[in-house]
Amino acid sequence: MAALPIYVHIPKLYAGELGMPLALIGAILLAARLLDALQDPLLGYLSDRCAHFPQGRSIPIVLGLPLLGAGFVGLFHPPQANQMGLAIWLMANLLIVYMGFSAACISYFAMGAELSDDHHQRTRVTATRSAFGLLGVLIAAAAPGFLGSDIGSGLAIFSLGFLPVLIVAAFVTLRATGRPVVPSRSNATLRSILLPLRSRKFRWLMAVFILSGIAGAIPGTLILFYVEDIVRRPDLAGVFLALYFLFGALGMPVWIAASRRLGKKYAWIGAMFLAVLAFVWAYVLKAGDVVAFGVVCAVSGIAYGAELAIPPSMLADVVDEEAGRERQRPDGVYFGLWQTIEKFNLAAAAGIALPLLAWVEYEPGTAQHQSGSLAAVYALLPSVIKLGAAALLWVAPVGYQEGITRTLNKEAGA
Repeated sequence: MAALPIYVHIPKLYAGELGMPLALIGAILLAARLLDALQDPLLGYLSDRCAHFPQGRSIPIVLGLPLLGAGFVGLFHPPQANQMGLAIWLMANLLIVYMGFSAACISYFAMGAELSDDHHQRTRVTATRSAFGLLGVLIAAAAPGFLGSDIGSGLAIFSLGFLPVLIVAAFVTLRATGRPVVPSRSNATLRSILLPLRSRKFRWLMAVFILSGIAGAIPGTLILFYVEDIVRRPDLAGVFLALYFLFGALGMPVWIAASRRLGKKYAWIGAMFLAVLAFVWAYVLKAGDVVAFGVVCAVSGIAYGAELAIPPSMLADVVDEEAGRERQRPDGVYFGLWQTIEKFNLAAAAGIALPLLAWVEYEPGTAQHQSGSLAAVYALLPSVIKLGAAALLWVAPVGYQEGITRTLNKEAGA
């Protein structure tokens, strides 16, 4: 519920309603996300240290949630100020909300990796967690439109309603989660923060995730502009977002079955091609193509479900392999660096897409003659990057089933 408004609505809110230049917003988002990303490996290390206390990984979660709530409310209650004042307010609250979000999520994902030691069960865990996460996203996509007379007032009310939901959800999660099946064996020191980079498989997985993540983040950054200036139905923006995330959740069982049958690697490649097919079509749409864009949102949403379910499961498999080699299991360190990569993807998407639109002199709501440029950045650019990610994953030496095959072949030869 927190991620979508920050990720999707902040650029449109601060540019369209508060009048900040797109290039300035893009620079602030890039700087804030890069600064935030630098702290994630350290937060992962601290999560591993906390795992040895009786309260375990719940400690960083409890400490991070007040920051998350305060920063979230602040972002959607900007003061009356000039552009410099708004820029400082945006930057400060982004840093606060990102710190709280990171502290909580890194430990939360590490807890998920420790719930089972079965490789296929992990995909079910990550897919189920992601499906409930998408439920929160659906609420965030639909609720602001019903809560206020405009999106700005709706988001302001929604941010206040988010706080009690955050408290209740955290209470249920921390009370109901049992002891880990795969306990952390980390004796990590500060030097272990970069331990994942010693893993060849992690480096390959990281490279694929960067390309695929940037490709997926660019449309998310620009969807509100696309809906307003190309489809010309800004009143349906919440519906399109809801379709995207609803079909992402509905597609989870498909990717669980596909990863089990084909292997996680090839299921992920299939999802990338599905995303490209959807977004290439988005390039040719025009004003009034509501149904067609709804189909684009549904199909790309199904592909997005794989991006949520499969990569974290593959990462947990890599941690398994490296844990045996290093005689420790620092899930927090790995997921901390993974969060860094994910934020780099978001930062790169904003840092690429928004200045690129400014370069072609795009202005929200007044660029009918430049719809081709907006459509190219929204649809064609991410499609090209996504194809590059699929090609890289094809040659990458990752994938649990492929590793089993090599091991069996080696044993048979011996």
